Amino acid sequence: MYEKYTALRDEKGVTDYRVASETGITKSTFTDWKNGRSKPKTDKLAALAKYFEVPIEYFLNGDRGA
Repeated sequence: MYEKYTALRDEKGVTDYRVASETGITKSTFTDWKNGRSKPKTDKLAALAKYFEVPIEYFLNGDRGA
């Protein structure tokens, strides 16, 4: 999932800081996802999907779209 997030982030040309400030997801949450310390909850995935204008399934479906 984190790889899908970074692909969208880079495509949009934004930083983790900007995504965090505009979605309300903390930067430490992104770090935890990156390092495998936690997995994203549905509400966070929904916020990212809305922010990047993709369906939430983009993040939920295995390796599709990675």
